[in-house]
Amino acid sequence: MNRQNFQNAMDKLLAQVPFRPFTIQTVVGEKYEVDHPRAVATRDGTAMYIMPGGVPVWFDYQTVASIIGDITGRSAT
Repeated sequence: MNRQNFQNAMDKLLAQVPFRPFTIQTVVGEKYEVDHPRAVATRDGTAMYIMPGGVPVWFDYQTVASIIGDITGRSAT
């Protein structure tokens, strides 16, 4: 995933109204379910996610294998 594609996808997912949770999967197989739009801060292809309990996780466009979520704003039904 390149920097701009990562940033564009994150921007779209975080701006959805209503917000819908999505999952970040890293290249080493870790998965993080983003459950709130204010739990993530992004800039220049880097993101920080604050997990429940206040645990921070850093990832960037180079360490993300996939982003699982609907960036079109349409439901699956």
